[in-house]
Amino acid sequence: MKLLSRSLLLSLVVAASVVAIGCSPPAPNTPDQKGGGGGDSTAKDSAKPDDKNKPASWPRDGSKEKPLLVMLVPADGGTEDGTKKDFVPIFNAISKTKSLTFDIKVGQSYSAVIEAMANGQVDIAFFGAVSYLQCKKKGGAELLAVEVHKGSSIYYSGIFTRADTGIEKIEDLKGKSVAFGDPSSTSSFNYPAAMLLDAKIDPVKDLGKIVMAGSHVNSLMACAEGKVDACCASFDSLEKAVTDKKIEAGKLKAIKKSDPIPAPPIAMNPGLPADLKQKLRDGFATVHKAEGVTPDMVRGYGGKKVDRYDTEYKESEFMKAAEKLEVVDKIKADILKKAGAQ
Repeated sequence: MKLLSRSLLLSLVVAASVVAIGCSPPAPNTPDQKGGGGGDSTAKDSAKPDDKNKPASWPRDGSKEKPLLVMLVPADGGTEDGTKKDFVPIFNAISKTKSLTFDIKVGQSYSAVIEAMANGQVDIAFFGAVSYLQCKKKGGAELLAVEVHKGSSIYYSGIFTRADTGIEKIEDLKGKSVAFGDPSSTSSFNYPAAMLLDAKIDPVKDLGKIVMAGSHVNSLMACAEGKVDACCASFDSLEKAVTDKKIEAGKLKAIKKSDPIPAPPIAMNPGLPADLKQKLRDGFATVHKAEGVTPDMVRGYGGKKVDRYDTEYKESEFMKAAEKLEVVDKIKADILKKAGAQ
């Protein structure tokens, strides 16, 4: 009887062990394993419960091995000796004060920079007011800093013509050919189009040929070279083009100047870790008074020296600008269609 009881007990223990083994989940694959006979096993299956709620780490941290990627809209031609050259000094200064490494690129177009930021491929970007708001709407931009120049954070758009055309005022542009920059540019497209509409000139119906030059400097050069009667760009870009000897001084004159526009912002990707965002804000806010940083290094849009960078600029200023441009959005597609058909 005792022998039978022992045998029965042993059988029950073995059976329980078999059931327990059969009900246990398979061991998760490790990085060294390729799945073997796991069939449908995935990384998600093997993740620990706590890991499922953790966001993926940001791929770049500003180290030498993983530099932060900066992309600039091609405001002045998008060349290595253009927009990039303008912003290298300020990022070198931030590198010096905050031990961060940056890899600076220039986008092929404004829309390319917007999409790269929105897709998380870029960490920091230089925009115009309009392109910043477009990217923010896609969830890809958070305001980082705005330059302060001579005590203010504004600049101006203009419509220009050659001094010898006989065109004296914006109303004289009816039937004339006009060059714009990029369609997402604040001061080489959106504000000039708004100024034309304010002057009762419909760009689609009342202008002659429309040229989309792609950048401020290309728009200015098209006019200076006689390819169009007038052009659109920022006053800063005209000054830079003259300084760089791309356009002869006095060759172009302004026939219309815009209202003040919020200075082009530098934005950061909302996905950056909070501590890295704060490090960037601190860097831009104090760079003008940091030890070892010279005034020549504190530069902004157009490569001009600026007083400092404001990291507490009110976003409502950009919204005011956007409200003025809603009417332009309604005809933008028709303007581009007219330009493409010529």
